[in-house]
Amino acid sequence: MNNVQIKLLILSVVSLMLAVSASRACRCTEISTAGQPEPADANQLEAILTKLKQRTTDLQSYQAQVEYIFRQPLLESKTLRKGVLYYARLDKKSRLRLNFTTLKQDDEKEQKYLEHFIFDGIWLTHIDYQIKSVQRRQLAEPNEPIDAFDLASRNLPIVGFAKVENLRKQFEIDLVPQGPTEPASTIQLHLKTKADSVYRDDYTFIDFWIDRKSMLPAKVIAVTTEEDVYEIKLLQPKVNQQIAQEVFDFKIPGGFGEPEIIPLKQNKAQK
Repeated sequence: MNNVQIKLLILSVVSLMLAVSASRACRCTEISTAGQPEPADANQLEAILTKLKQRTTDLQSYQAQVEYIFRQPLLESKTLRKGVLYYARLDKKSRLRLNFTTLKQDDEKEQKYLEHFIFDGIWLTHIDYQIKSVQRRQLAEPNEPIDAFDLASRNLPIVGFAKVENLRKQFEIDLVPQGPTEPASTIQLHLKTKADSVYRDDYTFIDFWIDRKSMLPAKVIAVTTEEDVYEIKLLQPKVNQQIAQEVFDFKIPGGFGEPEIIPLKQNKAQK
């Protein structure tokens, strides 16, 4: 599983956790309004954040159509993948599955392209139907499963941070006032990486959009220091509707080789 694939999975999890990050960030960050329309008053903002936090606290399951775009402006390259994302808390553990079904490169015709990512709290499994390979990477001890959100926080600091002070050390954070070209249905956050941030070699900035009606994430865009752009859109969300356990089960398809197993100790040694 290469860095692009891991970032893809991480950004998908991040998209689910935007609201938690937003509630932590905005409560403790001054809002820049220079040259921008006036933002909502403090009471309105607090009401939005309260609803936002309650919505994510109550999140037991989530399903959405995913559009993932990876752009490399320097190479004039663009890749679009489409699929579906599933998340559920089952048996005191969180489960995550991301199934991609199609691929479109630049101006070429969209084609069938199957690639699955499954996380069960202990193992992250990657099934690539193009090269008929399976990789299973252990990320936790069997008796100490980790939440899918904690998995994301290892790679992107805005997720899973208990202390806002740590977040503010790494990013300049703004709640973006409603502009004339932005849809009124969303709330936007802008996180700019500070010059002395430990993440200064990874991301230049990250933008989040949160749907005002559902109070859940709608889009995330992350721009790397190499000017690559990762964009995730979450469409047609289904919130707290039952998702069967079988959705997160998998079998190695016939004709595939033996799965590559990366145990926890080896995985730690690679970091």
